[in-house]
Amino acid sequence: MTSLAIGGTVALLVVLGLLSSKKVQGQNHNFAVAGRTLTVPLVAILLMSQVIDSNATVGAADLAGGFGFWAGAAMPLGIAVSFLLMGLFVAEKVRERELYSLPGYFRQTFGRTGEILCAVLTVSSFGILMAGNLVALGHMMDHFVGVPYWVAIVFVTVAILAYTMLGGMFASVYTGLFLMVVMAAGFVGLMLWMFLGPGYTAPEGLGISDLEQLTAPAAGAVINWATVFALAFGNLVAIDVFQRVSSSKNARSARTAALIAAAGTVVLCVPLAAVAVAGTGLLGDSSSESPILFQLLTGHVPTPVAMLVISALLAATLTTVSGILLATSSIVVGTILDTKKLRLSVLQASRWAMVPVAAIGILVALRVNHTGILLTLTFDLLCASLVAPFVLSLWTRLVSTRALVTSAVLGLGVRLGFFVLTPTIYGVENTLAYIPNEVVTTSVDGWTTFLAAVVSLVVYVAMAAADTQKAASTPAVDEPAPDRDGGEDQGPNRVPDSVAGSPASVGPDPSVEVPARP
Repeated sequence: MTSLAIGGTVALLVVLGLLSSKKVQGQNHNFAVAGRTLTVPLVAILLMSQVIDSNATVGAADLAGGFGFWAGAAMPLGIAVSFLLMGLFVAEKVRERELYSLPGYFRQTFGRTGEILCAVLTVSSFGILMAGNLVALGHMMDHFVGVPYWVAIVFVTVAILAYTMLGGMFASVYTGLFLMVVMAAGFVGLMLWMFLGPGYTAPEGLGISDLEQLTAPAAGAVINWATVFALAFGNLVAIDVFQRVSSSKNARSARTAALIAAAGTVVLCVPLAAVAVAGTGLLGDSSSESPILFQLLTGHVPTPVAMLVISALLAATLTTVSGILLATSSIVVGTILDTKKLRLSVLQASRWAMVPVAAIGILVALRVNHTGILLTLTFDLLCASLVAPFVLSLWTRLVSTRALVTSAVLGLGVRLGFFVLTPTIYGVENTLAYIPNEVVTTSVDGWTTFLAAVVSLVVYVAMAAADTQKAASTPAVDEPAPDRDGGEDQGPNRVPDSVAGSPASVGPDPSVEVPARP
């Protein structure tokens, strides 16, 4: 029955994606941002799929089972805080600009240099995130269907690639509608099973009331707070979140959808950490053999509930991977490729750009067998590089390309330096890129997340303030000629005209085809 749920879900989502291709109508405007027609419920569901996917959910469950409730709850809580901040301070401003991608914002604000830097960092980091989701999908197919891990990753990626290339953002919308139904039914059923069936019990030190997980470094408090911090702020510059907010009908809808997603994430996803903790006692010594959530869904949870939960996880994961492919391809086309020289339309180029992105995701997933840690690491790296320039340029006049580059390089350098020297990553053994040494110990794990973000923030504020003051005291000069994207070459120390919501900061992405009004 479980195999039927998985196979049926994949087949149904591919069919929905194929049907959604009719909505594209050959227009990149429809392909990339669904014609900016999405209603509040649809945008909220698409945002929530980011935290309900297998990468986040399976990873959070394993952390809860191994390190305690608050270790697992840190992931959904961090993303919920991010949606809250997005709704209160970011969504309306992002939607008003009518952009297609995050690098488009950096082009308007920091010029071509900022656009390229943002594109490189976001595409690279989200390649890690996509790989984490593919890893989770591979484990799911292997555990429930018996398909070899590598075969499952290749098969599912091809299926996602097929319907995303045809349906674009509308494909994510259609899968989101399916996700809404099975997600609510499956997750609520799982909670009811736990509380009405085996009941909630937690091993000593791992329960909800064991607050030393939030106060004592020895119990993982620093790592738990670092997880919340990285996801809360790093997710503000998530390229798939940016694109989904930009697809909403208007600025007010974007704001409302983000706030609803914040509440829905807490209600539906945080209790899963309690399920995982209770499952640790139920499974005993076998709880560490494979993802704990998968073990519970095999033979413990009633079959109808298990099928709904598996379908919801699968649908959310496919939606997340689809969104990453769509966002990264839009960035590659808008930033790197010259569609005129290639004799392709922007729509055609966006579709074919997904192929190499998907191939890279497969290669990373086959090399790195981790789930939730890759999610946190993705936003950790963004926190150390792009968050401070993005937020401060959005809300203040502190804008400087020189400050952006310097703060991103130094912040990222600090984070990557400690990453390769620290023997653990968020409490898990560092098998990705550890250089054995006797200087850096596990005691710095978690603290380095805060340190790198502070370095980026302080450097950006100091340099941007100095450059802004210098620009204000410099006599006006003739404006430079526009660059190939129709924007100005901002220069290393120039304060762009797009600061503080001036008219130059608002308008469609000039690198993307926009249909003429009838």
